[in-house]
Amino acid sequence: MNSTVPITNKTTADAEAVRERPQGREPGRTTLLNLQDYLVNWAGPDAQRTDISLTIQCLAEACIEIAELVRHGALAGALGGVTGKQSGVDPQKEVDVRANAVVAHALKSAPVAWLASEELDNAISITPGGRLAVAIDPIDGSSNIDANCSIGTIFTVLPAVPGEGAASFLQPGVKQCAAGFAVYGPYTSLVLTLGEGTHIFTLDMSTNTFIHSAGPVAIPPATREYSINSSNYRHWDDPIRTYTDDLLQGREGPRGKDFNMRWTASPVADLYRIVSRGGIFLYPGDLRDGYALGRLRLVYEANPFAWIMEQAGGAASTGYQRILDIVPSAVHQHVPVIMGSKSEVDYVVRLHSDPHSLGERSPLFGRRGLFRT
Repeated sequence: MNSTVPITNKTTADAEAVRERPQGREPGRTTLLNLQDYLVNWAGPDAQRTDISLTIQCLAEACIEIAELVRHGALAGALGGVTGKQSGVDPQKEVDVRANAVVAHALKSAPVAWLASEELDNAISITPGGRLAVAIDPIDGSSNIDANCSIGTIFTVLPAVPGEGAASFLQPGVKQCAAGFAVYGPYTSLVLTLGEGTHIFTLDMSTNTFIHSAGPVAIPPATREYSINSSNYRHWDDPIRTYTDDLLQGREGPRGKDFNMRWTASPVADLYRIVSRGGIFLYPGDLRDGYALGRLRLVYEANPFAWIMEQAGGAASTGYQRILDIVPSAVHQHVPVIMGSKSEVDYVVRLHSDPHSLGERSPLFGRRGLFRT
């Protein structure tokens, strides 16, 4: 396939060549900025930023190749076939394995010391001496591949730290250097933050180039849409039940307005919708075996999502703690997730922490109720 990003050996000369490329949109130009130019502009002469820029470009190239793979569906083989190995709580699919191989190959050209993946039991060495580490879910929502629903790739870039590979991934989310996710749907999009807002790039398939199409985006603080798997209602704790009960009462309930539920069982799709127009996504812990801490992995799912949400003006919490402040205890650690429009996330957090929170479901005991103190 045609390459649109530099993935040759990353020598000093290569880095200089990257910095010397055209600097994006000039006064009077109507051409949209592409991802490469955006990253070059952001990196400037800074060596660490250049490493991050080169790494993102390699990840973008991997996403383009994965987009091409999933676009062929059944014509690319049995992508939904199971391998006999578990990937979290789900059976690992053929598309998971193939996408993971694409990512690992692409990162061989990046200044990345370690790679952690949902498809790998342990972190693997990529480029000894690299100053960065990448954690990734190569295919999020792979259970939907045979149903032709949107799936995606989630990644985070962290500073590499001395020691074995796992050490680099046991840093809180506030240490992230970059975070993003790609969505392979009717069109392919890449959502990215480098700590300077959240930006969206859309894949131009005629040139295999990601083009800046929106950003910095701002998630509306209020919303009428929520995403949660309501089939698990009986397993939730009281704050989450209270929250959904409040929403289901609509305009007659304590919220005073009607809400719509949207659920695709593919977090990249649900969270892309939230980045685009607002909403709230919840995957809480529950009473089922293996779900006490929810389903999403902290390091390479919740943390990149959380930083993207916050950089867009949203919020991300477990219900009791800001997600980005959690210090991971394991690469594949699970965490409850509540993220999206800030006022809505704050409402759910209040239900977890306020001793009067159960009164939220009743107008009598609500925020302006007679018996609220």
